[in-house]
Amino acid sequence: MRTYTGDLARIEREGLTRMLHVRKPDVLEFSSNDYLGLADHPMLKEASMRAIERYGSGVAASRLMSGNIGLHEELEKRLARLTGMGSALLFGSGYLANAGFLSAITSRDDLLFADRLNHASLVDGALLSRAGVFRYRHCDTDHLEYFLSNRICRGNRFILTDSLFSMDGDIAPLRKLAELSKRYGCDLIGDEAHAIGVFGNGGGICRELGIRPHAVTGTLSKALGSYGGFVAGNADLIEYSINRARTFIYSTGLPPAAPAAALKALDIIDSQPESGRKLLDLASGFRGMIESTGFSTAPSESQIVPVRVGDNRDAVALSEYLKRNAISAVAVRPPTVPTGTARIRFSVTLRHSAEDLSYTAGKLNSITGGDQ
Repeated sequence: MRTYTGDLARIEREGLTRMLHVRKPDVLEFSSNDYLGLADHPMLKEASMRAIERYGSGVAASRLMSGNIGLHEELEKRLARLTGMGSALLFGSGYLANAGFLSAITSRDDLLFADRLNHASLVDGALLSRAGVFRYRHCDTDHLEYFLSNRICRGNRFILTDSLFSMDGDIAPLRKLAELSKRYGCDLIGDEAHAIGVFGNGGGICRELGIRPHAVTGTLSKALGSYGGFVAGNADLIEYSINRARTFIYSTGLPPAAPAAALKALDIIDSQPESGRKLLDLASGFRGMIESTGFSTAPSESQIVPVRVGDNRDAVALSEYLKRNAISAVAVRPPTVPTGTARIRFSVTLRHSAEDLSYTAGKLNSITGGDQ
């Protein structure tokens, strides 16, 4: 019979034990991805309640059965317009979107070229696809081009990348990736999960740069303050996904409250186009405050601000210190990040004031003793 005692003991020895904690309302929250502060917005809550009153708490079937409601299709049209793509398809989460979509559109004859620091959902989607996978060094387009020049196949080739990397806060070299995809006859797929709502007037970094990839994926659970995921691409790609993506076909449709809240979030973003820029300016100031304490936030250029510690136990100790000072900032350790790069990952949101950020930087400063 399979037992887990030995494995759990090893995980504990390596300083990698993870535990669930109930979120507390009376702390400065830096572990949430509610970038625009919309998850608790009264307009989103009202829209969700109206949807529940009209449709119920759930749709109780897959969308190919009887679980498709007007809110789903309305949101898909809005997401297609937001990202500048022709069509979109909702999934149960961002993870399910990447895992199901990639495994649907690829086969054994294809090759996938993926950034080493892509989100786990892109990694798992690539593995589920059964295609050949080559992982190029993080944001290293020369390494990618080496693979593209030397790896051919009978099928199609795809370049897979996060647009904004979730643990380092840096941005993929999307213009160069788009150029390489065109030069070598590949399809570019970008995961915009952490960029939607923040960059490109809400449409993501590809939209901001004027790049039209083969497909973009994203989530409703971060800047949009709701729940669910999506894929956006041309009409044929979306129709094919409806017919082949197992995580779509065999999953119950999103509960009505989720698309209703996301639609209202998009209304708010449309009416407040400066929100993303305001958030990025706030994060830039916070990075400067942290750098002045002696900690590094490199290579971040976004609202995701890492403070690398290195050792797993040291990262946990720093997180506990912050918690004692009413700051919630979780230690991120392997396998979420590479070995030796354990860190505190701060997510700056519009819920934070300049005073909140200054207070937090001050607590870090008390550890380092000031400028170094």
